[in-house]
Amino acid sequence: MSEVFGGGPGGAPSPQGAGPFGLPVDAGLATDVQERLAAVENVLLDAVHSDDPLLAQASKHLVEAGGKRFRPMLVLLASHFGDPAAAGVVPAAVVVELTHLATLYHDDVMDEATVRRGEPSANSRWTNTVAILTGDYLFARASDLLADLGPEAVRIQARAFARLVRGQIQETVGAAPEADPLAHYLDVVADKTASLIAVSGQFGALLAGADPRVVETITSACEKIGVAFQLSDDILDIASEAEQSGKTPGTDLREGIRTLPMHHVLAGIGSGPDDARLRTLLSEDLTDDALHAEALALLRAHPAMDRARADLREWAENARAELLTLPDIPAREAFTGLCDYVVSRTG
Repeated sequence: MSEVFGGGPGGAPSPQGAGPFGLPVDAGLATDVQERLAAVENVLLDAVHSDDPLLAQASKHLVEAGGKRFRPMLVLLASHFGDPAAAGVVPAAVVVELTHLATLYHDDVMDEATVRRGEPSANSRWTNTVAILTGDYLFARASDLLADLGPEAVRIQARAFARLVRGQIQETVGAAPEADPLAHYLDVVADKTASLIAVSGQFGALLAGADPRVVETITSACEKIGVAFQLSDDILDIASEAEQSGKTPGTDLREGIRTLPMHHVLAGIGSGPDDARLRTLLSEDLTDDALHAEALALLRAHPAMDRARADLREWAENARAELLTLPDIPAREAFTGLCDYVVSRTG
């Protein structure tokens, strides 16, 4: 997977080795993870096979559309704190990716999305019913693989799945009148995004036979990395240009989704002359192009963006502090590299 673990000419690993998102790490680690990611890809394609032509086509739709395989990569990296060749490691990496893909099918139905990974979404290509049932099928295939990994792995996955559902419901319903909107938002991020990223690290270390304290530390640090990744996406959605991110800037604004910088604005961060206008705009329908452009420009210039970046750095540094208590091996360097990357990508 060159977009995650880069290589030298012809696809061979570079002498230095390339880690997460091209960050330099030990060449041996990079080679091992590349090879095991190829094995993950083969098992993944096998897992989504079906004798039913429509189900087979719909199930392979997102798998073949690509993706960074970020969660499987975390499983493989974490396995280096034990035995990375342990039998359960590659299946566990497939389980977390199947679970992630299944949630994307369901998310696209809920969001009425038309595009996913540059391709028509399953719900727009077929129907909502087909997309939902395909997501269910991927959950079932993940459970089938999971059954061979033991009762503890099943329990971990079940609890993560419960968090995914809870996060989606919390996001759908919104914060209660008496609740802190920012705290509610961070709870949603932790459940919807960080939970499965935490399980990825947990599975890798656990199934590789790592020390229980190492498993606990990696799980906690990966949860923080997961939150940080979502917060960096929040910032990039506002701050980046389309040619940088490949996405339309201000998508969350247009869809009425309040993310970290917007919560800071609404909480009263800043006292500039345009603050009242921005708060008003954030409470309005921003599908109008002129209003959307005005809100985006004001938000980009607002102190809330600096506050959001400070929050992001804090989450990343807390993750790093935990990771630095782990044994000093190349995999630890790769994990701490992720902490650097998640901050640097926001500028």
